[in-house]
Amino acid sequence: MIQTILRPPGMVRALRTASQRPAWLLMCLLCLSIWAAATQGAVSMTSGDWLAILQTSDTPLSGGAYVLWHLRLPRIGFAVMIGAALALSGALTQGLFRNPLADPGLLGVTSGAACAAALTIVLLAGSGIDVPPVLRYWLLPVTAFAGAVGVCFVLDSVARWLTADSIAGLLLTGIALNALAAAVIGLCTYLATDEQLRSLTFWTLGSLAGANWFLVTTLLAALILALWALHRLTHAMNALALGEAAAAHVGVNVRRLRVRVIALVALLCGFAVAWCGMIGFIGLVAPHMVRLMVGPDQRRLAPLAMLVGALLLLLADTAARTVAIPAEIPVGIFTALLGAPFFLVLLVRMRKGR
Repeated sequence: MIQTILRPPGMVRALRTASQRPAWLLMCLLCLSIWAAATQGAVSMTSGDWLAILQTSDTPLSGGAYVLWHLRLPRIGFAVMIGAALALSGALTQGLFRNPLADPGLLGVTSGAACAAALTIVLLAGSGIDVPPVLRYWLLPVTAFAGAVGVCFVLDSVARWLTADSIAGLLLTGIALNALAAAVIGLCTYLATDEQLRSLTFWTLGSLAGANWFLVTTLLAALILALWALHRLTHAMNALALGEAAAAHVGVNVRRLRVRVIALVALLCGFAVAWCGMIGFIGLVAPHMVRLMVGPDQRRLAPLAMLVGALLLLLADTAARTVAIPAEIPVGIFTALLGAPFFLVLLVRMRKGR
């Protein structure tokens, strides 16, 4: 009754409608971006290419239809899924550290994946081990994912041992592991040949060229699993925003919450980095943009951040493959171009606030 007096039914409906407006706007923008990405490229699309998948003949797709259904649409779906995964991991990281400028890279996920990939590219090629062609396709993503997950577990163990479950200690431990991984990557870069250096450089700048329907389906399943886990953590994450002591007083197990958040970030960000390389700024920019629109409530922040992340990465990838046709520019360059103006806007807002 008290909540009814404080918030009449009309006000509740107005607040609910206001919170749904950004979601509908973002979904419309995402649909328009998907259509633009599907029709733009080195090969032009026709209406027959869209309907070719409905043909019952046994002849395989060819020409524009093959490009659309086997190359372009899987890449679009992969960009949407990767952008959503990076944005969700960014929202979780910012909620864990209670800092809107925190990034998944602070946990060492991207550095751990890059370190494992660099070791695989440089040391395995120089060891003389003959990897079968069937395993060669999976070798680099699997090692990169293992490096990302391994760094997260090392981070949690070391931070728990040295700093007694402090969030600030977790941050400092992540910075130390990032520095160690950067040193290993630098050593691998120094020892790499010209061909290995080119492969390592292109991988660290990010690319979505290896997309296929299997990866899209796998990442969709991972996102569904992450959303199910997030639904069980939203109230605890909102309580953690008040501080560790306040969250503990209302019954939140901060240690267990931290482990679950780190596991989710490792799953989402590790999978993205393993298959696409290092794509920066999506996990930082998307949650912060949504926070300016709807506030810090994780129940609205996380889903909307996923939409914004999918939209940003799709636009960046479309620009990466269409600006210099027939060449392709690494998508990480365009995401960095999105991040730099964002920080300048933040500085302007801070100056006006002062």
